[in-house]
Amino acid sequence: MVKHICIVVLFSFPILFGCAQQNVYDYEGNWVGTLPDRHSFNFTVTLEALEADVYHLVIANKKVLLDTKLHSTGKDHIQLNIDNQLYFDLYQDCNGQALNGFIKSGRYFYSVQLREVAPNTFEGPWNSFMFNDGILSDDFLLYVENNNNAQLVAYPIFGDQRFRGTWASGFKRKNDTLFFKDDNTGFKFRASLSPMGIGLEIYLVDALITNIDLTHSEENLEFQTDPIVNSQSTAAPPQLTDGWETADGRDFGLNDAELQRLIDDVLENKLVNTHSILIAKQGKLVFETYFDGFNTDIPHDLRSASKSISSAMIGIAIDDGIIEGVDAKLYDCIPETYQYTKDATKSKIRIKDLLTMSSGLDVNDLASEDYYQNPDNPNSWLQTVLEAPMVKEPGTYADYGSANPFLLGVCLSDRLEKPLESYMHEKLFVPLGITNYINQTDDTEVTPYFGGGMMLTPRDLLKFGQLYLDKGIWNGKRILSEKWMVESFKKHMQLQDVVDKNDYGYLWWHDVYKVAGKKIETVEARGAGGQFIFVIPELESVVVITSGNFRNRKGNQPRDILKEYLLPAMVF
Repeated sequence: MVKHICIVVLFSFPILFGCAQQNVYDYEGNWVGTLPDRHSFNFTVTLEALEADVYHLVIANKKVLLDTKLHSTGKDHIQLNIDNQLYFDLYQDCNGQALNGFIKSGRYFYSVQLREVAPNTFEGPWNSFMFNDGILSDDFLLYVENNNNAQLVAYPIFGDQRFRGTWASGFKRKNDTLFFKDDNTGFKFRASLSPMGIGLEIYLVDALITNIDLTHSEENLEFQTDPIVNSQSTAAPPQLTDGWETADGRDFGLNDAELQRLIDDVLENKLVNTHSILIAKQGKLVFETYFDGFNTDIPHDLRSASKSISSAMIGIAIDDGIIEGVDAKLYDCIPETYQYTKDATKSKIRIKDLLTMSSGLDVNDLASEDYYQNPDNPNSWLQTVLEAPMVKEPGTYADYGSANPFLLGVCLSDRLEKPLESYMHEKLFVPLGITNYINQTDDTEVTPYFGGGMMLTPRDLLKFGQLYLDKGIWNGKRILSEKWMVESFKKHMQLQDVVDKNDYGYLWWHDVYKVAGKKIETVEARGAGGQFIFVIPELESVVVITSGNFRNRKGNQPRDILKEYLLPAMVF
C-alpha cells in the first residue's frame, strides 16, 4: 500500500461531523483511499455459443463480475444487451476463429477481439481504462462539493495520467447514499456517507467491480506510483505483427546523436509530459520511443487530432456514393426534428464548409465546444449548435471550431444504413489493421463524435499518417482515393482565429519549419495537449508525437520537438 495520496483539486473544507444526519456541506472536500487491486478495471470477457442465438457471457477481473445467459438480437451477427447499459456487437471472422467488434459502455465503443479458446468459446481482454497493465498508482481521490443547486456532487480521480478521466453526472442522493455515474465508461458509483468516512463502490451494470474506503484529507499531496520503466533506444523498433516493417533509422539517414539528445531531454524533464515519439521513413518505422508508462498497446487520447480521421471518413463516404460530394448541403442530411433551425444563410452550408472550418456558425461562442458540451446546457449538442447564430457567410471565413466536424458526423450517420462506428471499422480501421482503439460518442451515446473523440495507439496513428503520405494506399491496398487525399491536403482556407493564421485543408493543418537553411512544409493533424501527426512529403516521412500537456499551455511542444530535434535529425 502507498501512504501518500494525490490531491489534484486544491480545495478543502472543514468537516462538521456530529451525531445528527450530515447536511450537504459536511462532506465537501478531498476524500482519499487506496484501490484494493490496480488491475480491477482490466477485464477478461468469455463468450460461449450455446443453442441458436443464446450465449453464455462471463466478465471477470480476478473474480467473476457478470455470469449470465443472453439472447442475441442480431440477424447476421451477435448483438447482446444487458439492462440497456452494456452492449455487444460482434462479428465472426471469415475462418471462424475470432469474434471482432465492439463492447459499448457509456460513451465508449471499445474495439475488441475475442479469440476461440475452445469449440464455440471465445475469450479476450477488455481494458476499460485503455491501458493493459493496471493503474499506475493505487491511490484514489474523490473530490466532493456542493453545487449551485445545493446538491452534493462528487468527482472520482484515479492515480494514472494515462486515463482520460471520468465525466461524472446523474447525481442523486437518497438518505446517506450518493449515486452517480461516469458518462465515459458507463460505470456506476455508490458513495455511502457516514461520520466515519465514505465507502465508495464502483459497478459495471449491477456487478461490483471494487470498493474503496475513503477518509477526509486537507493535505496537498501527490499520487505515488511505482517506478515507471520504459526502455528508450535509437535502434530499430521491434518487429511486431501490426503491419509495420521496421528498420534502423541510421540506414535512412537519421542522425542518431540528435535522436539520443531528444530522448535525454525528455528523460531530464526538459520536454514535459511527452508520451511517445515515432518516425516513419519511406514507409518503414525507424524510430519509436515511449515515456511515462505508455507502450505500444495503449490507445492514446487524440483529442482534435482525430478530426483528420473524421475527414477521411467523409472522403470514403463520398467515394462510396453515400454523400454526393463536398458541395452537398448540410441540411439535406439533418434530421427532420431540427429542420426548424434552417434559414436562408444556414441553408447554404456545404460539407466543404464544415471540412474547412468555414460554416459561418458562431463556433467561438454559442456553437463552441465549451458551450454545447456544458453539463448545465439543457439542450442536446445538436440542437445547441444548429440554433446558434451565423456570424459569417458560409465558405468565406474560417474560424476553428469542433462544431463543424461534429455536424459532419451527424450528417454521415444520417445517411448510413448501418451504425457509423461499424462503417468506420469496416472501411478504415480494419483495412489499416487497427483493432485496439476506442471511439467516443456524442451526447446521444449512439453516434461517434467527429469533433475529437477517438483513442488510437501511436503506431496505428502513424499508419493513418502514412496512408495520406502514400496517397490513400496502405501496404499495397487502396483505402482512400488519391483524389480525396490530394483535395484534403490543398490549402482551401486560412484560419483567422489562431495566432499563425495557418492554411487549412479538409480538417488538416498546414505549417512551415525552417531548419538548416531550408523550409520544410508539413501537413498536420493536431489535438489539444500535444497530439500530432506530421506528414512531411518532402522528406518521405511521417512523425507522430503524443503528450499529456492539457493544462500547462505546452500543447504545441511537439512542434518544438519537430523543429529543434527531429528535423535536424532528418536534414543534415
